[in-house]
Amino acid sequence: MTKPEYKSGSWKKRKLKVPGGNVKTHVKRVRPKSAKCGVCGKPLHGIPRLRQIKFRGLAKTQKRPERPYGGILCSNCMRKTIQKKVLQI
Repeated sequence: MTKPEYKSGSWKKRKLKVPGGNVKTHVKRVRPKSAKCGVCGKPLHGIPRLRQIKFRGLAKTQKRPERPYGGILCSNCMRKTIQKKVLQI
């Protein structure tokens, strides 16, 4: 019988035939989805796909790109946003 913690959707279940001939269920954590741009929804580059507990342990420079709106907007949307702001002034 599986442990109650493995019954949630955050675990992948896979049936494997082990060397003894039995079929066992192996469980593995589901990898989180990649971070998306806040405007266009494209995946963001430079942001690791990690669970929150592991993400917290990273250095600040490894969590997101070091540019304006890094980790929030993709480079194209960031460029458009900055151009809009400059033209408004």
